Amino acid sequence: MAFKTPQSLKAEHDELHAQLAKAIGTGGATGEAAKTVAKALHPHFLKEEEYALPPLGLLPILAEGKILPEVEVAVAMTDRLKADLSHMLLEHKQVVIDLKALTEAANLEGREDVTHFAKKLMLHARTEEEVLYPASILIGEYLKLKLSQKTGR
Repeated sequence: MAFKTPQSLKAEHDELHAQLAKAIGTGGATGEAAKTVAKALHPHFLKEEEYALPPLGLLPILAEGKILPEVEVAVAMTDRLKADLSHMLLEHKQVVIDLKALTEAANLEGREDVTHFAKKLMLHARTEEEVLYPASILIGEYLKLKLSQKTGR
């Protein structure tokens, strides 16, 4: 396959995972709250990396006006995202609830680094909701249009 999740997004997810692992390692109420975040976040990140974010890797190619033979795979991913979008957004709501609890625990234990991380992860979720998910879905719709023009259907 000629496309995958953009490296910048993959690196951001990896960094967020590392920061969450560090928060878990702090122990105490902060560590326990971070474990709760991880429990909700890990399966969500797996779905994002499976089908929500890889179509974004096509953006540079599409911006050049090119269409790859593998676009049907991308269309299937974006269709899956579109069908699962309400569930993905509900997962974000749960993660944000858990992050607020993490922030409270971190504040009580004087862990400003964890509070900063929690705010950063909440912003990441908003970016996905406001930009990344819609862009991925639009890629699929664009590809469907291009494919229908190509095949005359």
